Amino acid sequence: MLRRRFIDFNHINAEALLCLEAVCRRLLPDGRREGSEFVARNPRRGDRRPGSFKINLRTGMWADFASGDKGRDPVSLVAFIEDCRQGEAALKLARMLGVEGGRRHG
Repeated sequence: MLRRRFIDFNHINAEALLCLEAVCRRLLPDGRREGSEFVARNPRRGDRRPGSFKINLRTGMWADFASGDKGRDPVSLVAFIEDCRQGEAALKLARMLGVEGGRRHG
């Protein structure tokens, strides 16, 4: 019987939340921590200075309050920054984190 493979998004997001500030620093090297948020320039538009693009370091939710772009977790953040699909972003993030089990068999 052929087993279908899928990506364990919950596991990857949970692992990313444990070190989200480091993930943000790698993805957005010109950003900085401000309280419980990471503030950076939006790499997908001509943002001249940090301020409107923020990631909540506790929840992983992020938004660009100038453009309206937003997401609910670290995988969606990677997908946005890398301009790729959620599955590809999850695998990139899993590789970045060294997460075994980025895929689950079912």
